[in-house]
Amino acid sequence: MAQGQPRLVVVLSQLGDFDSLEYAEALVQAWDQIAAASIQVHAIGIGNSTSADQFCAFTGFPRDHLSVDPTAELHQELGLYAGLSTGGGPWTNLLLMCAGIGSPGTLKEVIRGYTGDRSAPARLDSSLFDLAGQGFQRPFELATVRLNNMVEVLGRWSTYVPDQRFLCQRGGTYLIDGNNELLYHHQDQGILGFSETMTNPLMFLKDYLNP
Repeated sequence: MAQGQPRLVVVLSQLGDFDSLEYAEALVQAWDQIAAASIQVHAIGIGNSTSADQFCAFTGFPRDHLSVDPTAELHQELGLYAGLSTGGGPWTNLLLMCAGIGSPGTLKEVIRGYTGDRSAPARLDSSLFDLAGQGFQRPFELATVRLNNMVEVLGRWSTYVPDQRFLCQRGGTYLIDGNNELLYHHQDQGILGFSETMTNPLMFLKDYLNP
């Protein structure tokens, strides 16, 4: 990433994680607006080159803007939340986190996916969901997006998750200005917590984007 320009560094969790897929989809949707503000974007996710290829093919995230960290070394150096650790192994810990244990905000966010959210934009162009209204996130709409993501990942599990040791590792967001000063950062504290404002995950960029 070139010096002297604002940089958005997104440290993703496992590339097969709900958070990584949703974050990438949000960035792709706003990509032109971010580029117009001369903000460079680069993401680092847990996986390998094959994981990254499939991740970008599915989400549309530009492959040359994604690097991989197979052992979550960067996450550890940044002090990012490694997730719940009970001694029962990564799958046990992940299931407990999905239930909200050691993962604040997860259950609330899951419920929002089913109940809808009038403060969030629509996610799907669908006549079925339009029956419930337009211009906002309808009931079951976000849950459907997440189900589609889950089907994609489970169908290619070994591709997305070559190493299951890091299933619970969370990520972080860092916005850096042209002088290498940190303008904003967020460290994820749980599953489906990759943003402080999940209704609009890129709200933190609002003051840095062109009107």
